Order: sequence, then C-alpha cells, then structure tokens
Amino acid sequence: MAIAKINVVLVDDHPLLLSGIKHEIANVGTIKLVGMTHNSTELMDILDSIRIDVLVTDYAMPGGEYGDGMHLLSFLRRRYPDLKIIVFTAITNPAIANEMMRIGVRSVLNKIDDAGRLISAIHAVYTGAKYISPSYDLASRVLLQQNKEAACIGALDSLSKREAEVVRLYISGMCIDSIAAHLHRTKQTVSAQKMSALRKLGVERDAQLFQWAFEMGLGTQNADSPEVSASNPQ
Repeated sequence: MAIAKINVVLVDDHPLLLSGIKHEIANVGTIKLVGMTHNSTELMDILDSIRIDVLVTDYAMPGGEYGDGMHLLSFLRRRYPDLKIIVFTAITNPAIANEMMRIGVRSVLNKIDDAGRLISAIHAVYTGAKYISPSYDLASRVLLQQNKEAACIGALDSLSKREAEVVRLYISGMCIDSIAAHLHRTKQTVSAQKMSALRKLGVERDAQLFQWAFEMGLGTQNADSPEVSASNPQ
C-alpha cells in the first residue's frame, strides 16, 4: 500500500535557501514537495491549482501582489482556512512570533535552527499540532510572563486599598470571618468589599479568583506578606 504523503510548497525569495530545503526533504518518504516559489503572486497560483497540506513560507518577501508579513498570513488564513502554515524566518522578535501563532500560524521556526526541526514541524502541523522554535519558545515564555504581570498590575490598580487588602488575605487562605477580625471590620463590610473586587477583576466565583491569582503569580502570598498595592485609597 502506498504511503500517503504530505503535499508541501515552499516560498522564499532566496533561491539558495529554497535549494537547501529541497535537498533536506528530498529523501523524506512522507513529504512530497509539490512547488517552490519566490513571492506571494506565484504562491496564489499554486494554491489555486494544487491541493496543498502544508505551506512553508518566509515572513518578509517584498514584491508579490499579495504582499508579505502579517498581511499575507492573515489573507492566507481567511482564504485557505484548512492550510497548515509554517513560517520559516530570520526574525527573532518573540512578540511577532506570538502574533503569528495567535492568528493561526501553526509553526514559527528560526532560520538558524537545524533543518531537522523543519521536518519535525511539517509532520507536527500536518497532524494538527503546533510547533515553535526553542529560541522563540523561551523568549515567548518571558514575554508572556511580562504580559501577565502587566495585566495583574492593571487589574489590581482598579481596586481600592481596602478591596486589595481583602483579596490579598482571602487568596492567602483566610476566611471572611478571620479577615473581618484581622482588619477590624464587620463581616458584611468585608464580604461586600470582596464581591466588589471580584466584579472589578472580572471573575464570578472563588475558584476563578484563585485561578486568576495563581496565573498572575499571587498564589504564594500569605497574610504576613507586604500589602498588594492599589491606586485608589478608599
């Protein structure tokens, strides 16, 4: 029985790079290279005439009728929603890599990566998985953590000082009665401040609050830790 092969097309405006990739995948029995091109105009001609499973494309390719970069990728996602896209680029900015993955690119690889990673990425995205270069992955994790920290600061800034105190103590494990005694407030006041904080943070249940705190890195705080800052003194 013949083995089903993955139909792949390569797009890059550097002929030597195309030749190198072609050489690397020539002996891979599960991959069939059905086209190579240098710009978005030629790419559309191929996509409209042949069934393509996986597209391997550069990010910056000036000169094509359909442009390049994020504009081209967004267009491809709309016009060919089933096409699996791998971006093989020299761009090292993790924010751009994250944005490409967000709009539906299945894999982002750096051109300094070993060619074997491209083979792995083709197989991975064909089966529906995602694959990202380790160089982007590490940077992306850092960027993601920075984004979470910024979001945490923004959310906490929306709380009053008293609401922030209640949230800090509650996620440290204290119950409403204990918080009321600790802060010398009534249980009704503490409960109202907690509910107001939940609304401002956009969560509805205690489980969501603890999940939010964990994701924002607040889950290890305790009642003796420094107060969570808040911009509103009321």
